[in-house]
Amino acid sequence: MSAVDELLARARGELRRVGPREAAAVQEAGGLLVDIRYAALRERDGTVPGALIVERNELEWRLDPTGDHRAPEAALHDLRALPVVVICNEGYASSLAAVSLRQLGLRRATDLTGGFQAWRAAGLPVARGA
Repeated sequence: MSAVDELLARARGELRRVGPREAAAVQEAGGLLVDIRYAALRERDGTVPGALIVERNELEWRLDPTGDHRAPEAALHDLRALPVVVICNEGYASSLAAVSLRQLGLRRATDLTGGFQAWRAAGLPVARGA
């Protein structure tokens, strides 16, 4: 097993990952979905309606509950108490990102198994381009 595969396995061991329908239910109940895919993928495939878009390289700064660079949308949520579901393209980078958010105090952060592709395959709503 490669080092990155081991890192991913450890990260996933800390999470209770959710499927597409559970992620939709989290959002409906007031939780936050965060799309960390880069712009070209969002433009090509679309986005999850209502998800906060924060590219991976800005994630920790934009969601840090104590930070000055927190996204205004994140400031509207009690991110330490509410579920935060991170979405990448296929569900790999999001696992690592969710663990990073947990280290910032977002104890209910997790990720979407299968990423955006699983969301779309489940027939859930997709907004075009972004």
